Amino acid sequence: MVIPDFLERLGGFCHGRGLTGVSHHIAALGQFYLSDIQMIESTVSAMPRTDHSVMKTAIHLLDLGGKRLRPLCVALASRVGNGFSGAACELAVAAELIHSATLLHDDVVDVGETRRGAPTARRVYGNAAAIFAGDWLIVEALRRVRLAKVPNVLDRLLDTLHEMILAESLQLENRGRLSAGRERYFQIVEGKTASLFRWALFSGGCAGGLTEADCTALDQYGFHLGVAFQLIDDLLDLTGDESLTGKSIGIDLREGKVTYPLIVALERDPVLGRTLERLMAENDETEAPTVQEIIATLYRTNSIDDCRTMARHRAERAVQCLAHLPPNDATQALKSVAIAAVERAG
Repeated sequence: MVIPDFLERLGGFCHGRGLTGVSHHIAALGQFYLSDIQMIESTVSAMPRTDHSVMKTAIHLLDLGGKRLRPLCVALASRVGNGFSGAACELAVAAELIHSATLLHDDVVDVGETRRGAPTARRVYGNAAAIFAGDWLIVEALRRVRLAKVPNVLDRLLDTLHEMILAESLQLENRGRLSAGRERYFQIVEGKTASLFRWALFSGGCAGGLTEADCTALDQYGFHLGVAFQLIDDLLDLTGDESLTGKSIGIDLREGKVTYPLIVALERDPVLGRTLERLMAENDETEAPTVQEIIATLYRTNSIDDCRTMARHRAERAVQCLAHLPPNDATQALKSVAIAAVERAG
């Protein structure tokens, strides 16, 4: 199973960093929610598998697995309330399908070569098939949410998709613009990444029969969790282990994405701007030493540490949003997820 393996790795990593309590909670999480996880995976595996190029392209990515963190968030949010139902499962799968659709589209826009340690769907089936496969996954997600018949979540998902598209467009407009500051960065992250986490937590709470106030608290938990998660993703692009992240170091740099660690470093070392401009202009394999030069500057300016500190701060804010929720195992699990999400290695 994909998620138990991920949780096991995550728990082991937290244990190695001295977070023994979090490690124990993560291990318990994998066992306690195993039936939910199996139900989600079975539903994903049961999706149509035909010779149609669009479906083959979508299934190519889904079969590569992944963290499945968004559907896990739906499941946990539902268990804060009445529990994980068939409707909650459909919402969890929808969250994963939306996320997968964005990855398919991103790989076309970014000319991505690898995803989760394997060739991207666009390399295997072509750019057009990858785009249409992403569109199909979005439609399939909307269909599942409609069939789940949980009040308020379909309209909220439509708003979320609108927010995600605008954020993607904003990121595209700002590609290669070194003048983009912290405010613009967080505007993009909140729309592109945090919005789907918000929906996953909100919809799970609604499926679990929680009050409007509790669902709003889960929404805000998802908001801060999503920002923290993206901050670590940006960090791993520069410092991660390729065998765990499934992609080469410095991909965001080569694509001209100005992420939080770069913004902090540019504020502290303006000379870095010229190096970045040279890297983005070269756009070939000969710039590898320049990537290492940039990463060295990030360490020298303490931008790496500051990025992780910011991620931890947002994770702490996420945990604070859970203060007035029912004090049950699911609420405790969400606290552990927030902490572990910023201590991960992949």
